[in-house]
Amino acid sequence: IGALIILVIGLKLSGWLSRLVLRVCEKRDIDVTLARFFASSTKLMVMMFVIIIAIGKFGISIAPFIAALGALAFGSSFAIQGPLSNYGAGLTLILTRPFVVGNTITVQGVSGVVEVIRLAATVLVTEDGEELTIPNKHIVGEIIRNSFENRIVETTVGISYADDPERAIDVLQQVLASFEEISGDPAPQVGIEEFGDSAINIGLRYWVPTQKYYQTLYRVNLAVHKALAEARITIPFPQQDVHLIPVEKKG
Repeated sequence: IGALIILVIGLKLSGWLSRLVLRVCEKRDIDVTLARFFASSTKLMVMMFVIIIAIGKFGISIAPFIAALGALAFGSSFAIQGPLSNYGAGLTLILTRPFVVGNTITVQGVSGVVEVIRLAATVLVTEDGEELTIPNKHIVGEIIRNSFENRIVETTVGISYADDPERAIDVLQQVLASFEEISGDPAPQVGIEEFGDSAINIGLRYWVPTQKYYQTLYRVNLAVHKALAEARITIPFPQQDVHLIPVEKKG
C-alpha cells in the first residue's frame, strides 16, 4: 500500500512540477520548445525517482536499477549515432536554438515557417499550407537559412537607356511603399543592378511574410508594370541593330 501511495503522490507531483516549470518559462519569455523540453524532463526525472523509491518499499534493492540507469545513459550515447540519431539531433536543436517556432527557415532546399520542434522531427508549414516533417538528423550539420518571420524577394526590371534611371527608381520606391505587406524594417532597396545589352537593370529587394511570399510578389510585379507604363518608362526587349554598308561593285 505504501508503494502505491508513493506512486500516486509522485504522479500528481510530477504533473504539478511540470506545469509549474512551464508557467515559469512562459513568464520569463523562454522559447516554447525549450519550455516544453524543461517541463517534460522535470516530469520524467520525478517519475523515475518516485518509481525507484516505490520499488525500495517492496524490499527490493535499488542498486541494480541505479546501475541500469547508468548503463542506459552510457548506451544512449551510442544509440544517438544510430537509430536514435534524430532524437540526439532534436536535443541539439532545442538546446542551441538556431531557430524557434514562428521563424522562417530554408534547409535541404525546402522553406517554411517552423510550426513545432519535436525531439524526432521538425514540422514546417509552407506558403501553400502544406506540412513538411523533416527528421532532425537532416537539419543538424546542414546550412540553415533563418529569415525569421519574413522572406526576402529579389527581382529585376529593365528600363530603356533613353529613360531617366533616377525617375524610374523613384517610381518603383513608391510602388513598394504602397504595399502594407512589405516590411519597413529592413526597408525595401531599389537601385541600378547592372547595365545590360538592351536595358538598365533596376534591382528590387524587399521583405514579405513567408506565408504571403508569392501572392505579394505577383501583385508587386503587376503594380510595377502599371506604374512604369503610366510614367511612360519603357521596358525594352532584347534587340540588335543591323547596319547595312553598301559595297561598290568593281566594273
